[in-house]
Amino acid sequence: MILPGLLLILVYNYGPMLGLVISFQKFIPARGIAHSAWIGLDNFKYVANLPDTKEILWNTIVIALMKMVANLIVPLVMALLLNEVRKAFFKRGVQTLIYLPHFLSWIILGGILIDILSPSEGIVGAMLKSVGIEPIYFLGSNHWFRFVLVTSDVWKEFGFNTIVYLAALTGINPSLYEAAIVDGAGRWKQTWYITLPGIASIIVLLSVLSLGNVLNAGFDQVFNLYSPQVYETGDIIDTFVYRIGLQEAQYGVATAVGLFKSIVSLSFISLSYYLAYRLANYRIF
Repeated sequence: MILPGLLLILVYNYGPMLGLVISFQKFIPARGIAHSAWIGLDNFKYVANLPDTKEILWNTIVIALMKMVANLIVPLVMALLLNEVRKAFFKRGVQTLIYLPHFLSWIILGGILIDILSPSEGIVGAMLKSVGIEPIYFLGSNHWFRFVLVTSDVWKEFGFNTIVYLAALTGINPSLYEAAIVDGAGRWKQTWYITLPGIASIIVLLSVLSLGNVLNAGFDQVFNLYSPQVYETGDIIDTFVYRIGLQEAQYGVATAVGLFKSIVSLSFISLSYYLAYRLANYRIF
């Protein structure tokens, strides 16, 4: 029974990987893979010598790390706050509201953000004007663009991550809190000595597993929000591959960049699963 599934994986997941060979060719679509010239590592050397390569790699790592840290801290704080709420109706309502953006695509959210952050017609610009501050073009400013990316990513995903922490909180033995109350411990001490240690393994696990995304800064989000004005701080590996591959038709070069990213990402994913096993006893099999 598993044979059809394996065939689908081989055809649609592993079959296309044969196309990676064009990263070692001067690929011309009209000639195909069989008749395009082999050029060894020239595509990789070409990319390494581009003046923007270091900047793009730096942008990718910085944006990804900022998102990883924010997406670990904000959901954890939100889960701890919701855990203190005793009104079940209010708690479920807040969970639903913060979870909704997770289901929206970046095309929709990108349009919403462009309208909200517009310096001429956006609500944020109007609010800044009302307090005497000149409206800021957040999506056109190299200073603000990364913060917009991180903030909007947290807005979209922190509801989903909060639920993970809330699920972990339900596993803490209630008798520990009862014993702490008898000993005179307040809410803060209960959180510090019982709640946080109780979910420490989940915090470590999510932190370690996020290392695998260190080169994934979010193509959909950046592609829908950025412009040439913010290439200096917002251009990442995935958007660079899109431009050089589909817009400039340098398929071999784009594939070389993608292959490089995949190899580095595989290394980080392997490291993250090893650390998850060592630190949190997490294993897939």
